[in-house]
Amino acid sequence: MILSGLRHPSLARRLVLLALGWSLATLIVSAVGLALLFQQAAIRRIDQNLNDVTVNLVAGSTVEDGQVVAPPFTDERALRAYSGWYWEIAEPIAAGKLHALVPSYSLFDTTLRAPADLVARLKANPGKHISYDTVGPQGEPLRARAQQNWLPGRRSPVIFLAAEDSSSVAREVQNFVVATSSIFILLGAGLVVAIIVQVRVGLRPLYNLQTEVAAVRRGKSQRLEGAYPSEVMPLAEELNALVEHNQEVVERQRTHVGNLAHALKTPISVMLTEAGQRPGPLAELVSRQAQAMQLQVDHHLRRARAAARTQGLGERTGVAEVLDELSRTLERIFRDKGVSIDWDAPDDLYFLGERQDLQEIAGNAVENACKWCKAKVRVRAEAAAPQQLRLVVEDDGPSLPPDRRDEVLRRGARLDESAPGSGLGLSIVDELARAYGGALRLGDSAMGGLRLEADLPRADA
Repeated sequence: MILSGLRHPSLARRLVLLALGWSLATLIVSAVGLALLFQQAAIRRIDQNLNDVTVNLVAGSTVEDGQVVAPPFTDERALRAYSGWYWEIAEPIAAGKLHALVPSYSLFDTTLRAPADLVARLKANPGKHISYDTVGPQGEPLRARAQQNWLPGRRSPVIFLAAEDSSSVAREVQNFVVATSSIFILLGAGLVVAIIVQVRVGLRPLYNLQTEVAAVRRGKSQRLEGAYPSEVMPLAEELNALVEHNQEVVERQRTHVGNLAHALKTPISVMLTEAGQRPGPLAELVSRQAQAMQLQVDHHLRRARAAARTQGLGERTGVAEVLDELSRTLERIFRDKGVSIDWDAPDDLYFLGERQDLQEIAGNAVENACKWCKAKVRVRAEAAAPQQLRLVVEDDGPSLPPDRRDEVLRRGARLDESAPGSGLGLSIVDELARAYGGALRLGDSAMGGLRLEADLPRADA
């Protein structure tokens, strides 16, 4: 099953997987992109808040008696130690370090940490805000904003810093990711269903085409009649043309077989007639050889006709109709013997082939049973598999030893020369069954005689 699936990959599965791959990739990229955008928006919000703090510090700070004095802040976070909201006014000293001039009460006994290159960056960008990430007094992540400016009455520049706990950004991003993930999972599930439905609907013409082709192959239809989209219609037309061509080839084969039968049987019949009118050793030899030729011609013509018919499409035959007709005919033929034929077959059981071939198969099998039975023959036909039917013929006559059953399947073989017939009955059944891809088996019947089982192709009802 797995290897078969690998050798014959499903077009629907391929389309579904391809669409799902692109859709899921798009959803994942979109989800990641939205999370990053949300994170950047949250960081920009913090930067804007810190920017407002530094602007207020610059605008409200003064220099009194050489000392920098910060404006008063009413935000309680600046008054609560280690609150996560800090500001500081500092001045650069040697080696790019900062010296705190006025810290917020929230810093308590600490100062804000700054990267080593902050002083150089501020000096290179005077009056501009520079943002950076650092660590707070208790190890919490901080988002900081710094600006270098000059205050009246002071000769050296002053650096104004503000920082805020950024752990809230991580929580907000996490909550946003959880919410959007849930939405995207629902959206992905909807896309899966939509893609499957879309592929099924889009490929429905191909499924319909497959159903129609199967109907033609099983004998339920002669050609494809469905209306298909412009992409599929050329394929349907080509299949119809192929079916018609196949039927033409079969008809030509039948015609050739018929012509050959007529061309060969007439000379053989003449030879047999002439040999019968002129008794003698030569006439007997010619008669025997002509009869052998006639048996060979009948055999090969029968095989050729069966092979030609099995190539045809749209042929199916009701089994019950054929068995009913054969039973009534053979009961009349063997009326003097008092043969009773008990047959049974479902009305919806069909043979995938021509009526003539089923008549020849069932007729020879039932006729052979009528010849050897005492008085009763039982015929059963049933569905053995989705594409196979089984014909069972039994009689109450003498059975056949297992070591001699293969012998009766040979052309012209007759185990009892006193019995009427040519010895071709069961060989015909065997040949036609094999020509249709079936098989013939012989065994012992519960009725005491021979049991014949023939497996034949079955057509859908």
